[in-house]
Amino acid sequence: MDIRLPARYESVPKIDDFVTKAARQASLDDRATYHVQLAVDEACSNIIDHAYGGEGRGDIECSVFVNSEGLTVILRDSGKPFDPEKVPKPQTDVPIEKLKPRGVGFFLMKKLMDEVHYEHTADAKNVLTMRKLKH
Repeated sequence: MDIRLPARYESVPKIDDFVTKAARQASLDDRATYHVQLAVDEACSNIIDHAYGGEGRGDIECSVFVNSEGLTVILRDSGKPFDPEKVPKPQTDVPIEKLKPRGVGFFLMKKLMDEVHYEHTADAKNVLTMRKLKH
């Protein structure tokens, strides 16, 4: 199943509903479904903010695949690529009031999902693949 929407914050709840239905079809429990929702919300926000540099500058394509192991979500955009290796690890050893409010999205996705893989394809697409397994 696929959905394609403008890279706008108002599209994020529609993408969220789309992946939530797929998570239910995959028989993920409420906690796992919530993890998928958070990871997808964060990924979409990163696409809007970082890949496109703001709203309305492209689309977000979302594909979902359900199988006996769980759910795979693939997000595609044609925005600016990034290097996940250059994303600094968030500071976890400082008081919460000194933490920066940004910069933990990719780390959070990796913590919430069982697999996270990013690639920039030859046809200039960013492809983020995230899997959540039934436990």
